[in-house]
Amino acid sequence: MAASYVHGASSTPLLGETIGANFRNTVARFPDRTALVVRQQGVRWSYAAMLAHAENVAANLLALGLEPGERVGIWSPNNAEWALTQYATALAGLVLVNINPAYRLAELEYAVNKVGCAAIVTATRFKTSDYVAMLDILGAEKLPTLRHRFQIGPETAPGYRNFAELMQPAPEAARARLHAVEARLQMDDPINIQFTSGTTGAPKGATLTHHNILNNGFFVAEAQRITHEDKICIPVPLYHCFGMVMGNLGCTTHGATMVYPGEGFDPLATLQAVAEERCTSLYGVPTMFIAQLNHPDFARFDLTSLRTGIMAGSPCPIEVMRRCISDMHMREVTIAYGMTETSPVSFQSSVTDSVERRVSTVGRVQPHIEVKIVDAEGRVVPRGAPGELCTRGYSVMLGYWNDEARTKEAIDPAGWMHTGDLAVIDEEGFCNIVGRIKDLVIRGGENVYPREVEEFLYRHPKIADVQVIGVPDPRYGEEICAWIRLKPGESATAEEIQLFCKDQIAHYKVPRIIRFVEEFPMTVTGKVQKYLMRERMIEEMGLEVQKTA
Repeated sequence: MAASYVHGASSTPLLGETIGANFRNTVARFPDRTALVVRQQGVRWSYAAMLAHAENVAANLLALGLEPGERVGIWSPNNAEWALTQYATALAGLVLVNINPAYRLAELEYAVNKVGCAAIVTATRFKTSDYVAMLDILGAEKLPTLRHRFQIGPETAPGYRNFAELMQPAPEAARARLHAVEARLQMDDPINIQFTSGTTGAPKGATLTHHNILNNGFFVAEAQRITHEDKICIPVPLYHCFGMVMGNLGCTTHGATMVYPGEGFDPLATLQAVAEERCTSLYGVPTMFIAQLNHPDFARFDLTSLRTGIMAGSPCPIEVMRRCISDMHMREVTIAYGMTETSPVSFQSSVTDSVERRVSTVGRVQPHIEVKIVDAEGRVVPRGAPGELCTRGYSVMLGYWNDEARTKEAIDPAGWMHTGDLAVIDEEGFCNIVGRIKDLVIRGGENVYPREVEEFLYRHPKIADVQVIGVPDPRYGEEICAWIRLKPGESATAEEIQLFCKDQIAHYKVPRIIRFVEEFPMTVTGKVQKYLMRERMIEEMGLEVQKTA
């Protein structure tokens, strides 16, 4: 049998330039086309206008004494200033550090100090987080490398400069300095640090280059056949690769329009943005699409402008995918798979793949990327056999910032990034992600892939969303547990769900423990945190055991 190894051979060459150079080339081609629409701010910038703003911010940052290679943190929900900071830091050779908008004091302190941020661009507040207050609590004593603080919005707290100052016309000397810096920048320079929200231990700062993320954004958009005529609706967070790479860089490499529906995800605002801006592509994780499809006002919106988009971030339920194609008119919607450390996308379906392929796999390997599937001993397995997915190529990060030990754990001497994901590659090169190695449930010696059980349960007419985990069991080692979110107005019992499974899936895959919930614990990007679900079940079941003892 053929080995589970694929290589994305391509006649389309990689982009051998910096993000700034590529952005300038796009502006030269499409100066008057709309680059950015930020609905909550009333922003509509042409490509020429956006470049002018980004140049001012870049030159003014350098004029304040920041040097290429220094780190600039950004701690904010989605807005125009986020996008400007992304492109300005790229022009100036400053390393943008994405700080999760959900971080609290300890996490913020860790992130800023881990990479030594010299400056931070911050929103005033978002939801329940008062960013300025948290920065002030930490102060200069706990954030010793932080020399500059820039505040987004009309307010300016003591010790902060308003971000609007950076957008003012830069002095000629500062402009000259910017052009001199740009001339020396290289595509393999680090330009972005993204903290991976690891389930154990402190977050790791994946360090990415111009070459990493510029090319990934470009090829992700190519898979959707994006052109300068397209408008991509980006309700996913910019601090994550999905927003700033697949969204922003996907657009600016092609002259397409970036559309931000709001600061954070809101299903109604997203539907309004798609309908009113006539967006042609829509991004989201499965839970976002579920929220839109189930919104009571869904039928009011004309979504016929949609053609394509990306569903990614976590396994995509087949039924949700079908409804996106039929009810949202996303006939060319694609599935993408990847991880922050690989810039992020390694596999993506094609707009020409059959619906069956698009709903059951994550497509084929992206151009210029190698992937192999290996067993526990590191040997490549035959096609069709499950194993760990490993990636090699332009997309693999430089490493974890200032963490050689964990970098060596992730990237082997041959340059392969070990993802921790279990996958299968079929004879035609299509990939199916069957779960995380750590999420695999072993019940009585039988391997159970949670994804398989979830896909079956999605067929139940009352189920809106479901997550399956393994919990400790004294008899079988682990037992199958399903957290189920029902559709609005529905009710069900555990017995009803188990009866639905009977004789349809193997007995050992039928969930013995069922919880009906309103929501799942999630990261800001919409990834379900199964480890928290597991912890809660262990705690709950422990209490139950004590009560019956």
